[in-house]
Amino acid sequence: MRTVKPTTAALTTALTVAVAGAAGIAAGRFAGDAALKTSPGRPLPTEPRLTVHATAAGRIVLTRALASQRPGVYGLSGDGSHAVVGPLLTAAPHSADTVVRRLERVTHGTLEPGDKVWFTPGVHVGDPGAALGLDHADVEVPGELGALPAWFVPAARDTWVITVHGLGTTREHPMNVMEFLHRHQFPVLGLAYRGDLGAPRSPDGLNHLGETEWRDLDAAIRFAVRYGAERVVLYGWSTGATMALRAAQHSALRDRISGLVLDSPVLSWETTLRALATARRTPGALLPLAVRAAQGRAGLGGHRAEGAAGPARLTVPTLVLHGPDDTVAPWGPARRLAARRPDLVTLHTVHGAPHGAMWNADPTAYEEVLRRFLTPLM
Repeated sequence: MRTVKPTTAALTTALTVAVAGAAGIAAGRFAGDAALKTSPGRPLPTEPRLTVHATAAGRIVLTRALASQRPGVYGLSGDGSHAVVGPLLTAAPHSADTVVRRLERVTHGTLEPGDKVWFTPGVHVGDPGAALGLDHADVEVPGELGALPAWFVPAARDTWVITVHGLGTTREHPMNVMEFLHRHQFPVLGLAYRGDLGAPRSPDGLNHLGETEWRDLDAAIRFAVRYGAERVVLYGWSTGATMALRAAQHSALRDRISGLVLDSPVLSWETTLRALATARRTPGALLPLAVRAAQGRAGLGGHRAEGAAGPARLTVPTLVLHGPDDTVAPWGPARRLAARRPDLVTLHTVHGAPHGAMWNADPTAYEEVLRRFLTPLM
């Protein structure tokens, strides 16, 4: 029998395929970690680090960048510090490489020249009592993996609002609107879910972008109904919005859900995974492999992404707050959802705001849109 020796070309081809496959797997794991192992309270890879150049009474000088020139009010986080910055002070003297913003307050720590900081949508730290002066109770919601910590802020209405944060934030983020909700007499249940501080860890240690986390929100609905809620409004940011959509479709108590508020909703796993992989500097040629690998690790599939926002599945009034400057969850799917269900979906477009920060760009306008949406649901 004749033995056929492999040619150099064949060996080169096989080696190239093997290397590409290994690179794709490695890229997928690396890129997937950007979303699937996102630490609550840590910045997403899309958020740039800025340098503090100087501070003075009521003002702060930061590196000039698109991020530092955003309109509105933001948290400013560093390693061991948190502050709140307001609008640009365009009349203040600045160099070609810096901008000057209003420094509203330093919540904790200090800000020194040379410190590295990043913008965050969360302007409050602590709990509703310490941050907002609101009476609240620390409660535990029984979930399938164990007890889920939550804040309950009581009020007069029997329609509760359940808030759920998204990628890169904690349950402190929804405190941006908690004072508004309390002023309008909505009881608020601010939920921490699997993977959050004090909550059970996901069995595989991964964030499933709402695919499994929605069951913790379902547990919160059961808790609310058990303790007096006649109806609930689910209010989610980012993947928290995805959780709200999932719960509205699958919860055994979905008939108690009277409305959804979706801020920067993640409606397509693929586009969000691709955006986060790109921010991690994954080579363009490897992006498809990276996205598929990350989806496989989390048990996500393209058909499920479409199902989460399937227009035919919506049954309750839905407010979507989103805009064209969100690079983590592009707003194309949100626009399509609103166009296909104008009977139920109201889309409020916000310009100049990154992912999860629609309130920050213009809190007054945001809260007026929210008031108009919630008034019929009171």
